[in-house]
Order: sequence, then C-alpha cells, then structure tokens
Amino acid sequence: MGNLHGGHISLIEKARSLAGKDGLVIVTIFVNKIQFEPKEDLKKYPRTIKSDLNHCRKLNVDIVFTPKDQSMYNIKHSTFVREEILSKRMEGNSRPSHFCGVTTVVAKLFNIIQPNTAVFGAKDWQQTTIITRMTNDLNFPVRIVVVPTIREEDGLAMSSRNTYLTPNERTEATILIETINLAKYIVRNRKTPIFRNSLAKKLKKHIATRRLATLDYIEFFNPKTLVPVKQVQRGTHMALAVYLGKTRLIDNGRL
Repeated sequence: MGNLHGGHISLIEKARSLAGKDGLVIVTIFVNKIQFEPKEDLKKYPRTIKSDLNHCRKLNVDIVFTPKDQSMYNIKHSTFVREEILSKRMEGNSRPSHFCGVTTVVAKLFNIIQPNTAVFGAKDWQQTTIITRMTNDLNFPVRIVVVPTIREEDGLAMSSRNTYLTPNERTEATILIETINLAKYIVRNRKTPIFRNSLAKKLKKHIATRRLATLDYIEFFNPKTLVPVKQVQRGTHMALAVYLGKTRLIDNGRL
C-alpha cells in the first residue's frame, strides 16, 4: 500500500532475483480502501508516492502500477472474493471485512498484471496463507513466494504504521518481538508440549508489564493450515496483535 520501507524493499529485491536481469518486475502501489474497517486509518494512512517511486527507480523496477480508486472499484462494483475458512480467526476476528478486501484486490491485480510469481512478506503470515489458498482454489497460474520479516535493530517488525507511534509507544513496541522470543524460550526449554492456555497466560502477564501496550489477541496454530493447537511445541506458529496507544501492530514467528 505504499510508504515503502525495508520490508517492501526486500520483496522487490527478491522479485528481481527471481526474475533475473532480463525479467520484468512490477510493483503495485495502491491504498486498498475495501480492506479497511469503517473506523480504521484509511484517511491518514501514509501516502508517499514520490519517495516510493524514487525507491523503485533505484531498485530497477520496470513498472510501477498505481491505479486510482475509480479504476479498481467503479460505482457499480459489486463482486468480491471471499475465503471462508482461514480468514475467520486472528485478524479476521478482529477485522471482519479485512480479508475480503485483501483477496478481492489481489485477485483483481493478478487478473490485470498476469504475473508468473507474486512476492509477499511473512510479517502478514495469515494474509500470505490466505492468498496462497485463494491462488490454488481459483487456479491462478501464479507462484506465491514468501519473504522473511524485516526488522528494525531492536527487533520491531518494519511496518508503515510504525510511523504513527509516539516516542514512548515506539520504545514499548518491542513488546511484540519480546513476547515471541519469550514463547520460543519457554517452548525450547521444555521436554514436553505446553498447553496453549498456560503459555498464553504467561505471555499476557509479560505484555501487561508495558504501560502503553494492550493485547488484542495471541494465537498458536499450525503454520500451513492456521488450525489452532491445544498444545504448543517446537514448530508451532504464533501470532499476536497489540495496541500501542491507538496504533495496532501485528507480528508472528515459528516457535
């Protein structure tokens, strides 16, 4: 959605490595209004198209596709793509219409651009899993490639919404990666699996030590199917969403 940072740059670099010097790399920049909930940050979402285009030039992007709202969703638009299983939990529970907006716009972009390969970031783990499922279910001839999360020096996952944080909120925002690392430590140092409720209780207690942090959800699941697990062990995936003031951040990791 623009406001390119190191995470986006890693996607472009991966795309170029897959396409080769003679291949075509296309970047889409589009703030997709239908994936925002009614009271979310659509109007204030950072739009930095001049800076974004400069990044793309430096990275030798061949085409930057920047459609207008009316081109993607004309006044009579009434068709949407909805995934019915993977999108019900975590982000889908907190943001009920979000993934319908994501799958719809990605399906439209696949139809417009006709790519061989599409590159997404692991920071939005549930999203990449849903897009992969949609691609397979609808027989899009597109290979989905997922690139690891890119982080700041203190471990915070790069995100356009990080710019919303006040200095104090930014300091406390490391609670997300700290909580993931704590979960990894607990799982790694046990000889047997730990019940998810027991682990969640420990992690919630840790998050509560941050004055400005409020937990939205924490979940443990199979990384391929997103099916929740009752017992957490090595290989289980974890995701969480935390509010820092009014800013909502997400992260995830393999335990």
